[in-house]
Amino acid sequence: MNEEIAVQLTSQPKEKPDEQHLGFGQYFTDHMFVMDYTDGQGWHDPRIVPYAPISLDPAAMVFHYGQAVFEGMKAFPHESGKVLLFRPDQNMQRLNISNDRLGIPEVSGPFVIKAIQKLVDTDRSWIPQAPGTSLYIRPFIIATEPCLGVRSSYTYQLLIILSPVGAYYSEGLQPVKINVESSYTRAVQGGIGFAKAAGNYAASIKAQNDAKKEGFSQVLWLDAIEKKYIEEVGSMNIFFKINGQVITPAINGSILEGVTRRSVIALLQSWGVPVEERKISMEEVLQASISGQLDEAFGTGTAAVISPVGELHWNDQEIHINQGNIGEISQRLYDSLTGIQTGRLPDEFNWTISF
Repeated sequence: MNEEIAVQLTSQPKEKPDEQHLGFGQYFTDHMFVMDYTDGQGWHDPRIVPYAPISLDPAAMVFHYGQAVFEGMKAFPHESGKVLLFRPDQNMQRLNISNDRLGIPEVSGPFVIKAIQKLVDTDRSWIPQAPGTSLYIRPFIIATEPCLGVRSSYTYQLLIILSPVGAYYSEGLQPVKINVESSYTRAVQGGIGFAKAAGNYAASIKAQNDAKKEGFSQVLWLDAIEKKYIEEVGSMNIFFKINGQVITPAINGSILEGVTRRSVIALLQSWGVPVEERKISMEEVLQASISGQLDEAFGTGTAAVISPVGELHWNDQEIHINQGNIGEISQRLYDSLTGIQTGRLPDEFNWTISF
């Protein structure tokens, strides 16, 4: 689409939060992007407006049938004064994969990236400068038609909001404890596990709440059929370094293909580290731990970047990893990815765009 993006600036700018105590997703900038979709007209009326509540009919289909997808990205300040985005084209590709699976109309990736740049530029003063911080970008699409018929909505809204954030985990870059979920199921092949759909996360909340009560940071999900094979952590893909080789579950239709996951695989391959995408069971991880071959484990995701795993709790067994310390590969990946994202290191993969 070629429509110009209208801009309405706020008359009441907010007070900015303390960069040393941002947390994650708790504060929001002065403006947001909104664009509408109408069947027969397509996407239209792109605009940047003051951040404010949105008004929806109680019969809006998103409330009843869950047509809602989203993405997560970050903007980073560069010492030159420019802003860097990390692989936004990959997020747009995945957004349209999610759209297709949930019956939502496709968006123009280049136009949404343009909208993101304009919105970030509008709220550029909100980009935090403290080490380890960034401006989180949340594009999302919801079904807005007031109708109680079970079908695709005829109208939608795409919105983009921004949030200055610190570390996703309060522990920072410290190994986390994860509970392996053996009762509940998040996704199954043929379902929507590979899409970044709101419903996927709703399905995970009960197990996440239970795990937090027991002192765990996250939940590791197993396959829905046999409860045997590892899939992903609630907010991350998962990797294991076993006997010198890095293994991650293969994309199988119920696992979200993370942008950070894909980037980690590319980095490891460029370093000559053997990487394998395949089925991996909890029993294999347990046996690797017993034999002393489980060197390290880590999660990958936009929010946390790299999150070392220090302990897995599976049924009644505790699997301690690398004596609770950050592994060499985890640290190197974190340093390399954040270095590329912020422009401190050369971007040999052409992953970042600046504006």
